Amino acid sequence: MTAPVSHRTTSAYYLQAVASFALAAGSLALGIAYLPVSAWVRAFLALGLLYAITSAFTLAKVIRDRQEEGAITSRVDQARLEKLLAEHDPFKVDGI
Repeated sequence: MTAPVSHRTTSAYYLQAVASFALAAGSLALGIAYLPVSAWVRAFLALGLLYAITSAFTLAKVIRDRQEEGAITSRVDQARLEKLLAEHDPFKVDGI
């Protein structure tokens, strides 16, 4: 049986993801700030931006939690199966 493979992100990938997020959010915030509309419209768009960002973080956390839960359940089921297979002796005769 093979051991589960752990996939870890590299620091370069992490930095790229953070920089991409910062650039996208900053660009949009700057665009909202310089949009030629009233302050109320800018405030509404800024609030929408914040809501979209928090929703994205929440969705990412929920997906990660579900994936981790599935991995844990899979490992527990695999351990149970390995225990049953280790205890099973196909050559054992009952009653002797």
